[in-house]
Amino acid sequence: MKDKKLTTISTNKAQRLAQIELAVHRLESSPLYAYRIEHGYKPVIGEGNPSASILFIGEAPGEKEALSGRPFVGRAGQVLDEMLAIISLNREDVYITNIIKDRPPHNRDPKAPEIACYSPYLIEQIEIIDPKVIVTLGRFAMNFILRQFSLPEYGETIGNLHGRVLTAESDLGLIQIIPLYHPAAIFYNRSLEATLFEDFKKLAQFT
Repeated sequence: MKDKKLTTISTNKAQRLAQIELAVHRLESSPLYAYRIEHGYKPVIGEGNPSASILFIGEAPGEKEALSGRPFVGRAGQVLDEMLAIISLNREDVYITNIIKDRPPHNRDPKAPEIACYSPYLIEQIEIIDPKVIVTLGRFAMNFILRQFSLPEYGETIGNLHGRVLTAESDLGLIQIIPLYHPAAIFYNRSLEATLFEDFKKLAQFT
């Protein structure tokens, strides 16, 4: 009976996430909508377990992600998969998304109007999934989540906060926030690779 109830809850969550996907597909008011259509890209909403305990939030999809409609399928995604394997998890166990649901031109940093446009959908995703842990990948995701949960660490650099387990209050109870470097960071600074993997191992306590 318990398993049936959990299945029903997960199905309901998946349906609500599908509604978000449909809404973003139709989001003509997005600053990135015309760019998406022009290049034949897809919005990247997210994927994984709708009842996941761990939610990963990145910044924005790259070209491979925009072509496939799936998050973290390029080189950075390979690094993320390797890190998940270290703690005996795979993509089906977690949920992965981004703040920005469409690819910015030339993979540039997200702009404030773009974050403002897509953030309501991310906030709704968080409410639906109701994770125990939010892992932010990169400084944009970190800053957004720290501000969203009114944490006093907001404004600090990712260099100071990476790997720390921060506790926040949500409407549904306490939630842990763990800022990490973005997996792509190691392609530009190989010295961060060991740090990123060591920080990631801290997630094992929540699996």
